[in-house]
Amino acid sequence: MGVVLLVLLAVAVVVVVALPLLSVPTAGDRIARVDDATLARLRLREERDDALAALADLDFDRRTGKIGDQDHAELAAPLRARVSSALVALEDEVPAPPVDQPASDTAIARECARCAR
Repeated sequence: MGVVLLVLLAVAVVVVVALPLLSVPTAGDRIARVDDATLARLRLREERDDALAALADLDFDRRTGKIGDQDHAELAAPLRARVSSALVALEDEVPAPPVDQPASDTAIARECARCAR
């Protein structure tokens, strides 16, 4: 009797877990398409983040003595170039505020709050 209950419980668990996988997708389940500009910006951010993570790992390896200063300098230069090029490309996409219009106090406060983080 106990074995039958365990089997029924196992079947019930499988059905409950598999039910969402077997249902028909609805319109709310679909992921919205991303335009090309947003996709390019995401790729640049990923490139920047990957290079910064690699630099952090490289700095850690130098501090722990796994690599020397000379090797660190040789390996860090291309990573810094990748970060720099990604940052420049990201910065080029952000429109600059018009020069003839002074920034509002709200915009300045928002920018100062960002810097303070």
